[in-house]
Amino acid sequence: MAFDPLQQRGIPLDEQLRDWRELNVTPIDPDHADPYTRCRIITMNGIEVEAILFSHQLARHCPDLEIKQQLARVRYIEAQQQKTVNWLLPGSSSVLETTIAYEQVAVDLTAWVARMEPDPYLKQAYQFGVLEDFDHLYRYANLYEMIEHRKAEKIVDDLTEIMPGRPTYLHHRDPFDNVRQPYDRSVTEPLSRLHALTIMSAEQQTMNFYMNVGPMYMEPIARQLYQEIGMVEEEHVTHYESLVNPGESLWEQLLNHEYNECYLYYSFMETESDPKVKNIWELHLNMELEHLRLAAELFKRFDGRDPDQVLAPALPPPVTFEPNKGYIRELLATQIDCTTLGTGYVREAHERFTRMQEAVMGGEKPASERVIDDNRAISGREYRLETEGPHPAGLQLSR
Repeated sequence: MAFDPLQQRGIPLDEQLRDWRELNVTPIDPDHADPYTRCRIITMNGIEVEAILFSHQLARHCPDLEIKQQLARVRYIEAQQQKTVNWLLPGSSSVLETTIAYEQVAVDLTAWVARMEPDPYLKQAYQFGVLEDFDHLYRYANLYEMIEHRKAEKIVDDLTEIMPGRPTYLHHRDPFDNVRQPYDRSVTEPLSRLHALTIMSAEQQTMNFYMNVGPMYMEPIARQLYQEIGMVEEEHVTHYESLVNPGESLWEQLLNHEYNECYLYYSFMETESDPKVKNIWELHLNMELEHLRLAAELFKRFDGRDPDQVLAPALPPPVTFEPNKGYIRELLATQIDCTTLGTGYVREAHERFTRMQEAVMGGEKPASERVIDDNRAISGREYRLETEGPHPAGLQLSR
């Protein structure tokens, strides 16, 4: 029977507070953990961070003291959840190793969402973005080999290939062309709302991470690469957040956030391979069921509608981390040369795109290209992980 979170009883809010001992979780073993366990952890951290930030924004626009207090109570629990989830990551992993894991999340989560998305326009937005994250993974993997003398298959295993996507230097577009059309909230399927919120949250987390960790490196090429890709992540957040319909009230947005948390915790509880981590997903799901109930009450009170009018009658099939090699290869073969124009997509370098390229590059080769050149000079060849054969777009390995 399908799982309907609106019909489930969660842990009462008064019983959700945890002490430091309970929050002090044991991190996963970076050498033996399933790479997709790490991906689920990174994803849920991004979802919890978005929940906290949205709750703060909602509180800043809410004049009702009692409602602000309720939001604060739930938000404190969300913050405990975020700390628990993010602290599952091992402190022994370097910033660059965590970065490569972030990009594996971006590749396989966005590819899975694109495969499952029913709306053609939204599907195209995810297909477009995933080829850029795929290229970021390739650039960081070469930086990793060059400055830490290790290979990225240590992190991604053979689950995700590593090779050029749409070249990163071509990601620098005029901001005007990063804004997409929002979904039509009157007709869009509930699943599409969840997809948009999930990918927006994941990309926002990556943007925030790069904004903070980029200057921690001493190597100039590392600092420059994080700066360049960090600017692309800002473009990606603009790209994805514009898909979310701004006509939804704040109470409807709160309801969607809480429902999406239930969806993802349930998905990961169903698919998690690590029993210890699975227990955390189950605990947090039972907390989120109560958060959803409270959000549903606010939605009914302030929007005057029943939550069933905007939410799915039951959770969709679980979000699954799995290899997407064939799907990404198909996109590489057919869409690697795309860019954006207004709210659509084109294949030619139009005037606004060319002006932006000239302004940003300043006549110099960007860090994303130089990191490949530098690694070839040091390692004798660029780093790739092509498990399924030659590059589908014919981009041959350079020696």
